[in-house]
Amino acid sequence: MNFHLILLHILSLLWTSTSPKQTFLKSHLKHPVAAAVPLLEARPFTVVWNMPTARCEEEYGIHLNLEAFDIIENYHEKFMGQNMTIFYYNRLGLYPYISKEGKRVNGGVPQRGNLEVHLGKARAQIKNLLSPAFHGLAVIDWEKWRPLWVRNFGVLKKYRLMSEGLVKKEHPELSRREVLLRARKEFETGARNFMSQTLKLGADVRPAGLWGFYGLPGCFNYNKRQLSHNYTGHCHPKTSERNDRLDWLWRSSLTLFPSIYLPLPLAGLQNAALMVRYRVLEALRVASKYSSSSKVMPVLPYARVAFVHTLRFLTKTDLEHTLGEAAALGAAGVVLWGELRFAKSKHQCEMLRDYVAQILGIYVKSLKSRVQQCSVGLCGGNGRCARRDPHSGHYMHQSKSCLSSTSQWPLSCNSTHENSQLRSAFRCECYQGWTGEWCQERMPSETDQVFNEV
Repeated sequence: MNFHLILLHILSLLWTSTSPKQTFLKSHLKHPVAAAVPLLEARPFTVVWNMPTARCEEEYGIHLNLEAFDIIENYHEKFMGQNMTIFYYNRLGLYPYISKEGKRVNGGVPQRGNLEVHLGKARAQIKNLLSPAFHGLAVIDWEKWRPLWVRNFGVLKKYRLMSEGLVKKEHPELSRREVLLRARKEFETGARNFMSQTLKLGADVRPAGLWGFYGLPGCFNYNKRQLSHNYTGHCHPKTSERNDRLDWLWRSSLTLFPSIYLPLPLAGLQNAALMVRYRVLEALRVASKYSSSSKVMPVLPYARVAFVHTLRFLTKTDLEHTLGEAAALGAAGVVLWGELRFAKSKHQCEMLRDYVAQILGIYVKSLKSRVQQCSVGLCGGNGRCARRDPHSGHYMHQSKSCLSSTSQWPLSCNSTHENSQLRSAFRCECYQGWTGEWCQERMPSETDQVFNEV
């Protein structure tokens, strides 16, 4: 099945039924927006491989066999290709940042970067790397600084200090408060210009690509001090307010890629699901608020196959807390990321191959089957499932009546009892052209409306 068609279908998946009753979402969701009609058989959840593992086969003859588990990959598992491409800070244009040694690279701070030259170089790089017919995920990974001034804390505080220093040097007559206000405005304006214009460039040069920034929207719901018995997973109290200040970014984005990487201290714990839940919910809130009938933003969280800063693979429980949680909440899919270390040796490649074959691949295939069964059994194939209560903890489980079925997603796959259980736990998000609680009613087309008026 063509990957670009699958991705185009992702764009057809957005909320059109009643939003959850939870205050967290209810207060923010606008009237649901219709999405494009699906171009092929519904695939409500997609898993994309974004790991540099081509070396495993090229150097060691070890094939991961991702296609057997319906995991989308680039040709020959290339890290950057026509299905999935990620642009790091030093691979797209002239991204301004401060090095670890304190050197100002490309101006150091965004307000001092040369936007025109940056866009010119980025245009050439995009054209060189991506074919004119590119339909894949195009992810920009810029993490050296954050576009909101207040979020540049810790090691990122150097961007605030440098911005203040530049203002002081140019305007020594200003008061401390005036310096701060001016520095903040200049920094945020520069960040906005670099990020929004780069997204616009990508969409102009390769308009069928799904462009967005890695790790956004942020949630800020985890640090080591938060690990306690009463951990709630809630985002920072000002998360929604601050993310809404980035409305310009969401209006320029075509896809949202929040991060749901698991830290090792959360291994096997329910707290992992809480952390993932609130990150995905915030991304879904942003997607709903800033999408329209002409532009729908799917949410595809970035997940790791191992815990952060380790090569320790996730267990089935951990996968359920990440991939399973994202699917149950209504995400359009996930992107699986990992660094070059996963292919650094023959032994590591063998371990990765075995993990894919024995745990990850089996889980992914089962999860996609469960999501598809729910879509067909509950929504008639005209929508996808999402929890009625985001905090219920319900997951879509494999239908017993489907285990021996040889048909592809038959409507009879789910029994009446199983459908009843699904209906109590999940609701439908209808594709464009369908409405009703279970997406059972066709919406009149513009042609039908004109005909009825005659």
